[in-house]
Amino acid sequence: MSNTTNAFEMAQSQFDDVAEMLNLDPQVREMLRWPTREFKFQIPVKMDDGNIRVFFGYRIQHNDARGPSKGGIRFHPSETMDTVRALSMWMTWKCAVADIPLGGGKGGVAVDSSTLSLAEKEKLTRGWIGQIYRNIGPRLDVPAPDVGTNSQMMGWMMDEYSKLVGQYTPGVITGKPVGSGGSLGRTEATGYGVIYTVREAMKHLKLDPAKATAAVQGFGNVAQYAAKGFKEILGGKVVCVSCWDREERAPFTISHPDGVDADFLMSITDQYGSIEKKKAVPEGYIIEDGDAWLSKDVDVLIPSALEAQITGDSVKKISDRVKIVAEGANGPTTPEADVVFEKNNIFIIPDFLCNAGGVTVSYFEGVQNDMNFYWQKDEVLNRLDTKMTRAFANVLEMSEREKVFMRDAAYMVSIGKVVEAMEMRGWL
Repeated sequence: MSNTTNAFEMAQSQFDDVAEMLNLDPQVREMLRWPTREFKFQIPVKMDDGNIRVFFGYRIQHNDARGPSKGGIRFHPSETMDTVRALSMWMTWKCAVADIPLGGGKGGVAVDSSTLSLAEKEKLTRGWIGQIYRNIGPRLDVPAPDVGTNSQMMGWMMDEYSKLVGQYTPGVITGKPVGSGGSLGRTEATGYGVIYTVREAMKHLKLDPAKATAAVQGFGNVAQYAAKGFKEILGGKVVCVSCWDREERAPFTISHPDGVDADFLMSITDQYGSIEKKKAVPEGYIIEDGDAWLSKDVDVLIPSALEAQITGDSVKKISDRVKIVAEGANGPTTPEADVVFEKNNIFIIPDFLCNAGGVTVSYFEGVQNDMNFYWQKDEVLNRLDTKMTRAFANVLEMSEREKVFMRDAAYMVSIGKVVEAMEMRGWL
């Protein structure tokens, strides 16, 4: 995230703009501008060298009018209360726009998980559960993986919770390993969901997917499967990927004249989404600076890293050819950049619509946990496609009917559903 951008202020600003359009009651606005509950706690961990290190953990539940809170656990060194607040708010809108019966939550730990040994990560994840287990659960708040966490860590968390409450409770966490209550298709879900919405946007704009090109920022789970899906589902070509170099601690862009091979790049990528440059260069890949992805002459930009990556300054680097920005990340575009996109008639698929595939399949995972019956992968992905296509159609219809920007339309749809649930429950 940009050093000068506060993610929560950005989330509130986006909400305020649409609340004004909807003429939302001031008291309702105030309720939705802030999380319902916030938790911050210490997690002491005995490190491999025998010393005790204290980490700070967070869990924030923004709104649960539509159902239990839902949202990932991010392990990132720049995690703060405000980043978690913003992400929890965006999760409320994401669940509502996808029309799944869950509310918004988010959690995290301020840590670079790549600096921890496997044993230290396990102690930290179990310690996170130990501090918050009384305030989460299948009918209260259901965490999931996010940046810096993975399915193995979710398995440890589920196991720790089950021990503490005295019964096997797979539904407390989603994104678990398959075989430990996880769902087939969850790994691909967010990235493929991005591509399903890109496909629908191309239909709307009358673009030929087979002739389309894309530039991707990030190469974690979301970006990996968005890159694979752009080629395998749409038949298009990804010309470059921008990611993080862990050794140099700086971003770089990697491209290939014939388009990048997502499977090859995944084979030389570590668990944190960092590509090993030295293994790519002999294969004909070109290394450029970290912002090069922004200026590529492509049809689609897919930012899939962190918040506030496209700003009022960096948006000026974007090619005139770009027709679609598909936000695989949460909050990658600042309000200043949005003004430029709207002015230049660039079609935005807003984050909490575009990347809702992950939480949708997480919801499916919880349903399967409740039934103790698990679907085949094709069934999961077909259900995901149906959900994402309907959600996109609802937002596009709102955008055209109200003659508003796609981001505003997505907020209108989601805020309307949340306020309706609050009214029906007698909160207002």
